[in-house]
Amino acid sequence: MRRLPPPPITIAGTRQEEDHPACPLCGRPMVPGASLNEHHLVPRTYGGRDTVTMHRICHAKIHAVLTEQQLRDQYHEIDALRGHPDIAAFIGWVRRKPPEFIDGHATDRRRRKR
Repeated sequence: MRRLPPPPITIAGTRQEEDHPACPLCGRPMVPGASLNEHHLVPRTYGGRDTVTMHRICHAKIHAVLTEQQLRDQYHEIDALRGHPDIAAFIGWVRRKPPEFIDGHATDRRRRKR
């Protein structure tokens, strides 16, 4: 499996931004730990091998909005993902969050007893 390197940071600012590479989707610094995931640009079910590291919340949004077929056919590049209207709106929202931000709503729903 070939892993693509994350893009260099283009936003000058805090020490934290300089120490960590930027998420290829939202551009926020990626702090090592539980807030990161590997995303296959082409889904593995369709033979995809290349991956990029990104925030877990960004990765989850991609898979919540797009099917694997859409990822294979139209959205197998970061620029194409950023151009999707729902993903673009999400990026505008998540950019204001800290790098380690993980939305707990999905976890809370699964844990809730009925």
